[in-house]
Amino acid sequence: MARRPLPRILSTGSAQIARSRDLARTAADSATDVLHPLITITRGLRRLAAAGRRKWADTPKDRRGPLLFLVASVVLIVALVPYGPLLAVITLMAASAWHGRDRTPTGPKGPDEAQTKRLEALYEALVPYFSVPDDPAPLYTHGGEWDEAFASYEFDDTGRISHLSLRYPAYFTDGEEAARARIEQLLHTKSGRGREYRFTWDEEGNQLTVTVLPPLPTDIAAQRFVTAPGETVLGFTDPAGVQRTLPLGFGEDRRDVPPVVWRTGGRSTEPHLLAVGGPCSGTTTLLRSVALQALQHGDVLIVEGGGTGEFACLTGRDGVLAVECGLAGALAGLEWAAHETERRLIAANRARQAGHTPPEDTKRPLWLLLDRPTALSHLAAADGREDPQTLLQVPLRHGRAAGVTVVVAEQFDALESLSEAVRGHTRARVVLGPASMSQLAEVLGSPPPTTPTRDVPPGRGYARLGSGPVHRLQVPATPDPYDEATSEAHRQAVLGLLPQHTTPVDAQPPDTAPKDLVATAQESPVSITAPGAVGVPAEG
Repeated sequence: MARRPLPRILSTGSAQIARSRDLARTAADSATDVLHPLITITRGLRRLAAAGRRKWADTPKDRRGPLLFLVASVVLIVALVPYGPLLAVITLMAASAWHGRDRTPTGPKGPDEAQTKRLEALYEALVPYFSVPDDPAPLYTHGGEWDEAFASYEFDDTGRISHLSLRYPAYFTDGEEAARARIEQLLHTKSGRGREYRFTWDEEGNQLTVTVLPPLPTDIAAQRFVTAPGETVLGFTDPAGVQRTLPLGFGEDRRDVPPVVWRTGGRSTEPHLLAVGGPCSGTTTLLRSVALQALQHGDVLIVEGGGTGEFACLTGRDGVLAVECGLAGALAGLEWAAHETERRLIAANRARQAGHTPPEDTKRPLWLLLDRPTALSHLAAADGREDPQTLLQVPLRHGRAAGVTVVVAEQFDALESLSEAVRGHTRARVVLGPASMSQLAEVLGSPPPTTPTRDVPPGRGYARLGSGPVHRLQVPATPDPYDEATSEAHRQAVLGLLPQHTTPVDAQPPDTAPKDLVATAQESPVSITAPGAVGVPAEG
């Protein structure tokens, strides 16, 4: 079937509409230029009227009568004076024009001499990387125009670059990590060290944006976070990195801060976490913060390989199954955790086969927190005993289905001593403290989009959950409350989050808890006795 030609109004309508829009825009601009004095005077009259209303509202009621009489007297005198009304109108128009003027501060039209020299030096430094001899019209050339390559720029109060957007030629290999790393290192060096820079590459538009990031807040103390069960706050990051904020208290003030939330449970894609850092980097603080959050809805078993007593404040608390610092206690506790994982899987499987919901004792989350487990591995090798890390294979492999979460904290110098099971199943990663780009890429699996600095406060680093983006991270201050160097505010914040002390078994009525424990143990072929409570030998 032959197509009918479009009506003339449809084929030529778009051009007529475009011309009509141009004419209307031109007429509006001309009218604005002509009526600009009238617009300014009208804006000034509006501001004077608003000021008069505020003055009348601020005047006490007992003084409004005399003020009204004074205004009326002035108006009468002006009306009786020769040429008084004309002079009053002229004075009012002049005052309106003065108050209605545009008060927008006009910034400098361009950089000053020092800023221009800095931009020229940065442009010259980029010439060897963004130019080739065969380019007929190079964008970067020695002695060239830097304002053609730099689309936008900003400077801080110290005269250093705080924002820069530059264009680069299309033949630059922006898809190679090595080429991009060279440019980022150059810009970091020329723009000023000691700051964190974020580099945003627009490969389609051949544009690179450099932004100086403000430091993350370090005054966030331990507190109850507004999260759902199964959500753990690892720390806080930049507003542009996440789409969620949490209300936090800063003394008497409150403000919203974007968090890095780690989701655990049966549907989590990253059920286990590995935190790596150097000495005094904040990994132990991170584990203590995670423990305080986990105790709200679950049980915690802590293995401290360093033996420094950093988790002594959690000993004997409700929900804390044990805090083991020795090799024998750690082996007993982790062996029980492996058996408990198997028991939960068996109980849940039997319940599903029978068409019932899983038992309640298999739904309560169980957390295994290990601080420097490689130290215990060396002790076990020297004593000829089993490596405690081998007992983590079952919780790591089947922990998501059984509600068991493993969190391991280790230092860089012992990272190679971690077992394959630990490194393979901990897909949520955190790096704290000073670290090089190679170390960050090795642990996180991807380099961060920012430049790490040498001097960082404790708890500062990066986090990556699985294959997601790399976030800057600041762990909330959760120090040991028994440490003398801890401030009183942080000590009280941590003590306020600790659960109550556990009631001793001897103090319980003989017809309550032991019956439940024995009945549960008889129903399952695997013992569920918690370490440090009944039936598990302690070190000594």
